[in-house]
Amino acid sequence: MRTSYIGADVDSKMTHLTIDTGRGKRLRCAVPTTIPALKAVLASAPGRKLLTFEEGPMAQWLYRNLKGVVDELIVCDPRRNRLISGDGDKADPIDADKLAELLRGRHLRAVHHSDDDRRVLLKEWVSLYHDRVREAVRQVNKIRARCRMHGLRPPRGSLRNEAIWDGWLKGLRRHPVAGQLRVLWMGLAVNRRQSRMARERLGRLSRRWPVVAAWQEVPGVGLIRAVTLFAYLDTPWRFARPKKLWKYCGIGLLRRASGTDRRGRPKPGTLQLAYQVNRRLKDVVAGASLSAIRQGNNVFSEYHQRLLGKGIYAANAWHAVARKMLTVLWGMWKTGGRFEPGYVCAVPGKAQAKNQDTGSRKSQDLAAGSSSRRSSNRGTGRSSRTSSCL
Repeated sequence: MRTSYIGADVDSKMTHLTIDTGRGKRLRCAVPTTIPALKAVLASAPGRKLLTFEEGPMAQWLYRNLKGVVDELIVCDPRRNRLISGDGDKADPIDADKLAELLRGRHLRAVHHSDDDRRVLLKEWVSLYHDRVREAVRQVNKIRARCRMHGLRPPRGSLRNEAIWDGWLKGLRRHPVAGQLRVLWMGLAVNRRQSRMARERLGRLSRRWPVVAAWQEVPGVGLIRAVTLFAYLDTPWRFARPKKLWKYCGIGLLRRASGTDRRGRPKPGTLQLAYQVNRRLKDVVAGASLSAIRQGNNVFSEYHQRLLGKGIYAANAWHAVARKMLTVLWGMWKTGGRFEPGYVCAVPGKAQAKNQDTGSRKSQDLAAGSSSRRSSNRGTGRSSRTSSCL
């Protein structure tokens, strides 16, 4: 059966497509970036259809509307294609050709997109909330910078309390910067109101998924961190092993080694944190672990203290706690269980005592079971050897 490898270079106005049928022929076309026009081109491709385009602002919209038209749809990572796309001339038709070649050779890394529209909506609200919070921080920094330009220093708590701010601003009525500060304060007030509205909406939307509420029982994890982790990971089955999840969230280690020494032995590798990660998830996991450590009186803080007592550097101990916490959250999501501090970061002495108690309990159960079997064999008139053979 023939297979059509289709590469699409998407723009807000036009989309350039290359259809590689595998027989040395390529069909190129450019159509408006609309769903009917793209569906018409895809329907004309012969045989089995494989489509790819790079991750971008329009990727989720295209994925949602085109995944049922083709046999396989891959939204690929543009960072991995950068070296190949930057080689030689660059134009939209050339980029579509290269995407078709990479798709044919299976050299693309897929970017995960959710099939659940409710989770897509939740992720959009999470992104909007973080954008509004970032804009509010930007407005606060602008106000402080404007004050420093004129040798002013706002009183403590004025940027959080409107009454203190109004009282201080009234004393600057004739100062030339007073009007500028009023304008900047209006922008800050609007951003804070938008942040509160987005937070309330997130609280209502997240009630559909019990795991978000279960995660908030973990020290250092609140509503925003829990719903952000849930919206951006989408499903716990994306990652086969915890190490892949760690690297995606920016707390996993990459090993780099190359060459040999004078005796021909491989040089020891170096470990370093992954760089190309999801920055928002890294902020969530790192912030949650740091909050748990600072709160104290919890299993993660005790685990951090034990690592420091073993002589581990503070930064490495912090990352170890972050990996432990992320693994716990991942396991809760997969099993649907609640947070059990007794099963996290158990103290070696307590764990050994618990294992001994469990072992003694098992030996007692085995002894009781063997005695009951012997008594039953006596009652039936069969020997243990005969019953085992039967």
